Amino acid sequence: MNDSLILTLLDKFSASSASELDFQDGTARLILKKAGGHEAAPAGLSQERGPPALDAPPVQGESITSPMVATFYASADLAAPPFVSPGSQVKAGDTLCILEAMKMMNRLEADFACEVLAVHAKSGDLVEYGQTLFEVKRIAP
Repeated sequence: MNDSLILTLLDKFSASSASELDFQDGTARLILKKAGGHEAAPAGLSQERGPPALDAPPVQGESITSPMVATFYASADLAAPPFVSPGSQVKAGDTLCILEAMKMMNRLEADFACEVLAVHAKSGDLVEYGQTLFEVKRIAP
């Protein structure tokens, strides 16, 4: 299942009156659900590949989630150190990671000053809309 197909399905689903869509193409499964009858954007989006993921550890702070289905990159290139790691302190506007979708590189920036408690993705991972990427604790700027 490629990014173009996923985005097309998401657009068609958002514009429809359907409340749920379950699509499978043999290699991946896409499940879209709307929270309420009048909500245009899906409340949940998951793409399953292979066996189900293990339960995530309990959240210790606030979660920063992926705003899109994309490929996660912890640094600008393979030789560079990651933008952040557990223990990093960042200011509002600092880059946390890069999300690649449809060959477009999108920087995910911190909305507030925080300390990174955990990073839940590795470079090259496919991440889902709404998936927790970072656990953070707010700090005074």
